[in-house]
Amino acid sequence: MAEATQAEIAKARQEYDTLCRALDEREWHYEKHDEDLTITCGVSGDDIPMRLIIRIMPERQLAQVLSPLPFDIPEDKRVDVAMATTMINDRLANGSFDFDLSTGRTVFRLTSAFMGCNLSTEVYDYMIGVSVATVDEYNDKIMMLCKGMIELSAFAE
Repeated sequence: MAEATQAEIAKARQEYDTLCRALDEREWHYEKHDEDLTITCGVSGDDIPMRLIIRIMPERQLAQVLSPLPFDIPEDKRVDVAMATTMINDRLANGSFDFDLSTGRTVFRLTSAFMGCNLSTEVYDYMIGVSVATVDEYNDKIMMLCKGMIELSAFAE
């Protein structure tokens, strides 16, 4: 991929500032990584704590929220979890769970483009809210599936 232009970097820095304002409005504690326009923070859910990585990508003109699940899927459960994440993704209006069959890692990802526009604090608030709600809804179900506490057929229901 080509390097970002100075104009793309300047635009991305504006978006990063807006993202930080959105988090400040939520009164969240977060870590800024100014050099790579990334924010990291933790969120308490109903059952499993969540980690958020929010990054602004100048070269692609994208804002992206990532939430890696805090556990890897054992090899003997990876096919079931791959099928489960496909079922979940089919129901989602925004974002998706990315599952790496070779490593067993699962990450929720939601992306918005800012090419030719400015994202508002409300858009960042929406992206964060949807990401947290979606991960909180499904992380425990995925963990129960990978620990053998439920079968794929029960998960599907």
